[in-house]
Amino acid sequence: MAEFLTEAKHRTGAQSPDRHEAAVILERTRASVDPELRLAIDALPGSMRRIALYHFGWEHADGTPAAGNPGKAIRPALVLTAAAALGGPAAREAALRAAAAVELVHNFTLLHDDVMDRDTTRRHRPTAWTVFGDTDAILAGDALQALALGLLAEDPHPAAAPASARLAACVVELCAGQHADTAMERRGPGDVTLDEVLTMAEAKTGALIGCACAVGALYAGAPGEDVAALDAFGREAGLAFQLIDDVIGIWGDPRRTGKPAGSDLAARKKSLPVVAALTSGTPAASELAELYAMPYGKEGEAQDGEEIARTALAVERAGGRDWAQVQAADRMARAMHELSRAVADPAEAGGLLALLEYVTRRST
Repeated sequence: MAEFLTEAKHRTGAQSPDRHEAAVILERTRASVDPELRLAIDALPGSMRRIALYHFGWEHADGTPAAGNPGKAIRPALVLTAAAALGGPAAREAALRAAAAVELVHNFTLLHDDVMDRDTTRRHRPTAWTVFGDTDAILAGDALQALALGLLAEDPHPAAAPASARLAACVVELCAGQHADTAMERRGPGDVTLDEVLTMAEAKTGALIGCACAVGALYAGAPGEDVAALDAFGREAGLAFQLIDDVIGIWGDPRRTGKPAGSDLAARKKSLPVVAALTSGTPAASELAELYAMPYGKEGEAQDGEEIARTALAVERAGGRDWAQVQAADRMARAMHELSRAVADPAEAGGLLALLEYVTRRST
């Protein structure tokens, strides 16, 4: 265990010689999984296929080919890397269809989230609902979820059935997390606790990342305790990811994130740094609560930028940014501990550690 953590800390340090390993894994994953995704999407009816291809960045809104930006492929990379860590190259190859299924579920959630959150950009282009309308975007998301479960139902691998059951249960948890998230937005600034928002974040983000790792373990033929450890690893990594993502959502550069600056603050979302700030008991927390109690843009469009900056500063002064960064590091350490339970050899765990570094060392 001590050797594992020493190697893990080395790998996830700022000067790690393996800092580009995750990029290689993600590129290889896209090359392996994209053909599976395209094959599945091509089976959709024309109207649904057009929206899905647009969402993945493979077509423009008019149906002409696009260069494509289908996302980073973190979740399918975790499926394949977990399978390889516990079962070798053969397990990785066997898990390709499952990796595609997990990516389809992830994109189903993105299509629905964009509608519910009214986000207008994703991956540096207009979101599907702004182009095709709410109804069509929701139906396309539903179709992607059905495709995901169909891929596993048709997979002859013995792990396909338990993987399908796990993925279906994960979707229910995702929906519960999204429901909790939207319900929190209707509550007052002082009515949401840190425990509630952490539970919500685990359901919305940690559940699918944990599921991805567990599915990879299933395809490697791993015993139940190792599958559980990989699921726990992914959940902790997912919480670290969400903490950093929430920080980026407030202070990130739109040129890098592809989203408007401060969009979470404008929507008065109860993100992790915001709730930490609201519950800090500081004078800045009171100021933030007053800002969050008012509709965004109340003072006029010309001052919207100033209002976002003032709100972000209140979150920071109340300790929300520092808390989120400390929590992300803590969750990362917990993730490494869970990983060491299933993969004792740091060399075999290297790919998963590299992906952990990738999701928790992103820059704003």
